[in-house]
Amino acid sequence: MKVRAQFALVFNLDKCIGCHTCSVTCKNVWTNRKGAEYMWFNNVESKPGVGYPQEWENQSKWQGGWKKKNGKLTLRQGGKVKELINIFANPDLPEMGDYYQPFTFDYNHLVSAPLSEAAPTARPLSQIDGAVMDKVNWGPNWEDDLAGEFAKRSQDSNFDRIQKEVYADFEHTFHFYLPRMCNHCLNPACVAACPSGAIYKREEDGIVLVDQDRCRGWRMCVSACPYKKVYFNWESGKSEKCIGCYPRVESGLPTVCSETCVGRIRSNGIILYDADRISDAAGKDAVEDIYQAHLDIFLDPNDPEVIAQAYRDGVPDSWVKAAQESPIYRMAVDWKIAFPLHPEFRTLPMVWYVPPLSPVQSQMEKGNLPMGPDGVIPQVENLRIPLRYLANLFTAGQEAPVAAALRKLIAMRSYERSIHVEGKADARVLAAAGLSEEQAKEMWQLLSIANYEDRFVIPTSHQEVKIDDPYALQGQNGISFGNTSSEGESTTSLFPQRRKGAVEPVQPLQFFPRGKRG
Repeated sequence: MKVRAQFALVFNLDKCIGCHTCSVTCKNVWTNRKGAEYMWFNNVESKPGVGYPQEWENQSKWQGGWKKKNGKLTLRQGGKVKELINIFANPDLPEMGDYYQPFTFDYNHLVSAPLSEAAPTARPLSQIDGAVMDKVNWGPNWEDDLAGEFAKRSQDSNFDRIQKEVYADFEHTFHFYLPRMCNHCLNPACVAACPSGAIYKREEDGIVLVDQDRCRGWRMCVSACPYKKVYFNWESGKSEKCIGCYPRVESGLPTVCSETCVGRIRSNGIILYDADRISDAAGKDAVEDIYQAHLDIFLDPNDPEVIAQAYRDGVPDSWVKAAQESPIYRMAVDWKIAFPLHPEFRTLPMVWYVPPLSPVQSQMEKGNLPMGPDGVIPQVENLRIPLRYLANLFTAGQEAPVAAALRKLIAMRSYERSIHVEGKADARVLAAAGLSEEQAKEMWQLLSIANYEDRFVIPTSHQEVKIDDPYALQGQNGISFGNTSSEGESTTSLFPQRRKGAVEPVQPLQFFPRGKRG
């Protein structure tokens, strides 16, 4: 057993309102610069839909993630020989059109246009070359709130083994939001695919980063990532990705997207896992077995044997205590109400999701749906979102774990409703769902009214563990202006710099004396 600590997240989809605040704040902090206009380290997709980039879940098209071949785990896009053959012409690489052509608008024309009978308009301009675009055809949230035709959205890979034509009708349609970011996987395909060895997984917290000094822009990481969360900066010639807001995490703060989330759907914390079991879990013959194998990797932070081994493996005491208080272990392992995104990709992602509920209020009021014991909340089988769809999304097609989680969420709601509405606790639904009253109350507190310190249990980093000789760095920083530390060999930086110019044409405003205009 080799104990490691992992920074992990859980998103409660039942509370996401699709406001895109997480995407905008992440964009303003990390990718608001030249060459990164099309990058969204965090984006929110409307499901069902093909997403961003288009059809990112279709690995028969993009060849991302891992596969089992001749009993061994190998990259879908091929081994070293195939990578070398395709290194200058990667056939599995998304193009700009698969993401979207980044654009702005000619706002200056609105205020500088001469007097005319028609109101001036702001034409779309490409943020790459500044050219006028005839039409905007796609965007990072093009399908927001089920926008667009169903024929396009029905190409969603999660419709596998579902009669999707039924859901083209308005009365049968369903919808929920899916926020996505880098999963900082335990078995990241991007790390294995990089010919330069520039992508690495930090040992102390598991955050996956790109060394900008070593990156040579081969972009094998872009095609290898099945979630398509590695991007190529066309200005710097380097690959970039979500950095897990590691400067904040090292200071004990949550990621920017989690901090600013309006619906408070995001929980951040530490979870302990056995690094020796990663290859066995990712290499299961049947993809349906990977979810349970992934769960079995996680270690009980309250187990004395695990604690003793964690200390021997160099995990700090504060991190062990944070893992004991973390909401991640409780939701993913104790209650089993959170699931990884597409475990069949075999990357063992560490961003997990609580599936959404979807009651049909109009049908409930008409009495057309079988109800639970409380007579108010419907049964799992009668929710609007197909159980098969959620299973394809979270458990490689296994419906039983998702159904069990939904029953627990419904039972918790029914129990709390009986307390706050009826004035008397009704624990009948809890027993059927396998929950105790204590667990139901704890789930309700964490999922509904959790405080800041309940959702974010993040210990500060221990620099003395990462640095071989901390005393050698004494005196490196003096009293001076700006950053006097070494920034490495590369002039490229992920940290925002002052803009050097914009693609919009800027014309000086013309001022006319009163009565002399035109």
